[in-house]
Amino acid sequence: MAKPLTVKFIEAIKAPVARMEIPDGGCTGLYLVVQPTGKMSWALRYRSGGKPRKMTLSPYTTEFGLAVARDAAAKALRTVAEGRDPADERKAVKLATKDEERRVEAVLDEFLRRHVEVKNRASSAAENRRLIENEIRPRWKGRQIETITRRDVVTLLDALVDRGAPVTANRVHALVRKLFNWAMERGLAHASPMTNLKAPTAEVSRDRVLYDDEIRLAWLASEAIGWPFGPFVQLLLLTGQRRDEVASASWDEFSLDASSPSWTIPRERAKNDKGHHVPLSPRALEILKALPRVAGKGNFILSTTGETAISGFSRAKAALDAAMLAIARKEAEQRGETPEEASLIPWRLHDLRRTAASGMAALGQPVHVVEAVLNHKSGSISGIAAVYNRHAYAEEKARALVAWASRVEEIVGLSAPAANVTPIRGKRK
Repeated sequence: MAKPLTVKFIEAIKAPVARMEIPDGGCTGLYLVVQPTGKMSWALRYRSGGKPRKMTLSPYTTEFGLAVARDAAAKALRTVAEGRDPADERKAVKLATKDEERRVEAVLDEFLRRHVEVKNRASSAAENRRLIENEIRPRWKGRQIETITRRDVVTLLDALVDRGAPVTANRVHALVRKLFNWAMERGLAHASPMTNLKAPTAEVSRDRVLYDDEIRLAWLASEAIGWPFGPFVQLLLLTGQRRDEVASASWDEFSLDASSPSWTIPRERAKNDKGHHVPLSPRALEILKALPRVAGKGNFILSTTGETAISGFSRAKAALDAAMLAIARKEAEQRGETPEEASLIPWRLHDLRRTAASGMAALGQPVHVVEAVLNHKSGSISGIAAVYNRHAYAEEKARALVAWASRVEEIVGLSAPAANVTPIRGKRK
């Protein structure tokens, strides 16, 4: 009969030449398994259903020593006495735990915690969380991640398109693709239903509003391409005015040193034949004061010749897109992602105007004030308000544009501009 094991005996065991099992006479069926490497573990031999069975209890550690092993063995033997197999029950628990880890809810929680909130800026992380909580989790909750098929994804995206949210469908498409790539890297999924699955819709420019990360990339790219089109893009975004109105603006339209700096677009240059008063935010004022004064009869704020306003918008936009893509790919590489997967959704310069309007509305600015900022001839401003003088809603427009500029600064990561900005003088070479 085997002798009961002691702690002193166990601690004195040397690594054997071959694997060795030492029975514990103090607990029926309990064995100490010793490997040639010196590592030890606890195992239990018993019979269940008339057949011999063996179950590993735990590696031998300070926390799982002799006393704990005997308690665990006794508990397992009580299970056998009740007609159940402890090995099968342990396997079922492990399988259930494994299944729980692969449930869509658990995978999404880990994806948010370990990827979205770590790899994305705060604004992008918030948008991705919104898409997950509103669009993905409710539809797939309770499912195992590996049961999500290509058809499930297509059904989700089609529902968004049918709901009238094609842009959201594209964003969800990109997010689900990242989700499955991440899950595969962590061994939570063996394949992705997103392989060769294209975005559901081609985004039409007239419906286009730039997302926060696109605004950030456009701003950084405008700094990269520099004068004159860099400041031009920034002024389009900050003022919400039309492309040609900004491009052909002249210095005599601006009151930069007034107590309330502003820009007055004369009626002959306004698209709707109505003069327009545009309050200037501190950020817009800083950009304008930093522009070089190019000598010439044209007196344009943006000119390379001094005689004519800037043109060549298609080439400038292509340069801006290239700079945006280069920045996006560099950031993807820094996050440990594949740079080639970074891409841009097409947009036009006019979309900056729509983005500014949408941004002001999102900040709680009244629709009639936003329309006043845009100099819309139709809309909520009608009747007496429509013939009000050119400074109508001046204070309200100023508040809206300052709020929007502050939001852009937050998105881009800029600190508030200095109160006093010294203009650059002299002819640009």
